[in-house]
Amino acid sequence: MQPDLPSENDTSSVRVNPLDKPQTSDSEGASEKARALASKPRPPEIFDFKRPDRIAKSQLRAIYALHESFARNLASSLSAYLRSYLTVNLVSVEQQSYGEFLERLAVPSCIVSLSLRPHDGNAIIEIGPALIFPILEIILGGKGTAVTEISNREITEIEQQLLDTLFRVILNDLKEAWKAITAINFKIEAIATVPQSLQILSPTEAVVALVFEVGIGDHIGKLNLAIPAINIKMVGQRFDQQWSSRRAVSSEADRSRMLGFVGEANVTLDTRLSGPRVALQHLLNLQIGDCLQFDYPVKRAIDCRMNGIAKFQGRVVESNNRRAFLVEELPTLPRTPATPES
Repeated sequence: MQPDLPSENDTSSVRVNPLDKPQTSDSEGASEKARALASKPRPPEIFDFKRPDRIAKSQLRAIYALHESFARNLASSLSAYLRSYLTVNLVSVEQQSYGEFLERLAVPSCIVSLSLRPHDGNAIIEIGPALIFPILEIILGGKGTAVTEISNREITEIEQQLLDTLFRVILNDLKEAWKAITAINFKIEAIATVPQSLQILSPTEAVVALVFEVGIGDHIGKLNLAIPAINIKMVGQRFDQQWSSRRAVSSEADRSRMLGFVGEANVTLDTRLSGPRVALQHLLNLQIGDCLQFDYPVKRAIDCRMNGIAKFQGRVVESNNRRAFLVEELPTLPRTPATPES
């Protein structure tokens, strides 16, 4: 049977074009409009085939937490190195193409290519001129009040050598932050002043771009870090293991909640006498009245097993004309070993 379709003369029906907004009369009220909007099919989501290696949001949150800790440690390390108070805050973490990442960098700037041994690929770390020249002045004994007129020039080779120790401090803290996930030996491979000169990745390759805001005196600048998304996807499972292991010790509320879930579950209890090995020929010759002797002392406690796992120790007794098990000892169970780092 075909459904009744509205006729051309039927003025009580309302025709809805899926591409247009629902047209309703004032008398139908807001409820009719809401139902029409709810029945409207959802538009398809756009998928970019140039960037298929997207990272799950849960892993992005883990990356954010990891580098938030890195920012706190870096602030302390740079303050000690420069003997000047610095602040470092993680501003954003997002996925974008390598070309988009390069486009938003300042020109000129200080861009460093990093190797990720033992993994393949390269990462990028960039410090803008708003930070470079105040830091250089502090390294040379000044107070970090570099004039703005020189902030738009490229750094010289001598200044690059002066910044070598600064980058070593940054990379050491970055290495320690990633140590909880996987061992990465960040090493400087090249330094450039123009972003487009470092074509170490394809412009369409996806990267995870992190932006840090660094404050030193009256100067505030940005430190940018880009890590290839493919490298993060390779260790994605280790992110899950790392953040789940941090909750290895459950709270009292968690234990109570879990007990509420499993409190009504059924388990199997049994007691066993572990005896000696017996030859099959002897078992075949058993007769009624034969006595099997177990190599088990009379005073030795018997294990009571729960679903095959020894939980209690005691002995078999009689209770109300039935066999029962009297619990005499609760054995100390070995702790579950922590998952080693991958």
